[in-house]
Amino acid sequence: MSIEIARRILEASKQRARELRSPVSIAIVDAGGHLVLFERMMSPYGWATGNISIAKANTAVMFNQPTDAVAQWGASIPGFASSMATMTEGKFIMAGGGWPIRSGGITIGGIGVSGGNAPGRDDEIARAGIAVLNTPNIAPQQQSVPSAPAQPPLSYVQPGVSSYLSPSGSPSPVAQPPDNKTVDFSRQFGQSGQQGQPGQSLSQSFDPQATVSNVNNASSTPNDPSNDDPYNPYVQPYSSERYNQDRSEGQS
Repeated sequence: MSIEIARRILEASKQRARELRSPVSIAIVDAGGHLVLFERMMSPYGWATGNISIAKANTAVMFNQPTDAVAQWGASIPGFASSMATMTEGKFIMAGGGWPIRSGGITIGGIGVSGGNAPGRDDEIARAGIAVLNTPNIAPQQQSVPSAPAQPPLSYVQPGVSSYLSPSGSPSPVAQPPDNKTVDFSRQFGQSGQQGQPGQSLSQSFDPQATVSNVNNASSTPNDPSNDDPYNPYVQPYSSERYNQDRSEGQS
């Protein structure tokens, strides 16, 4: 029960009470029986009508039906009225003038009217108030749920081959490098005049012999740069002829 709805119901009931020249007390409660709005039109007179109107509104919410109907079937139950009034601390009464307030088929509160100057006046004024819920500018209270944003469609990189089979055997949309090009690493790993010329593929620029030669050259010690010496032990094995020659030079 919002305060805006309660105010419109109260104003409509007051308008009908003025037309009938019947100053009354009007109470509006929410679905839990808590007082939302109250007005005593005959102030400072009619001191008893205030509590009676609140009791009518609570009774209508408690049984979810007009208090006049509760009075009809409750009268046949011995001790019903007195026991209910005691348990609710005076918030129960069997008298016409209380109506449940429904919006969208849901009970959102109740209205109670007391102090009418003729039979049935309380009930008529209460019904005039809840009639405003049938107008278009009174809508049931609903909690709006924000809609989820639309997800953009997924896009994939188009591979050179339209699709390939995954290990499970189903086509996979994962993009692969184009199959009409060769990956060129020559600019990073090539050497001028040997391999890695710009524009060459990796398979065309690779030379196993040149690679072995580079490894042999790198294995020579920096203290022995004479790699052209035929007796250099780093180039060829130390032969027996070289051993005899060195021995004879040492003896002389």
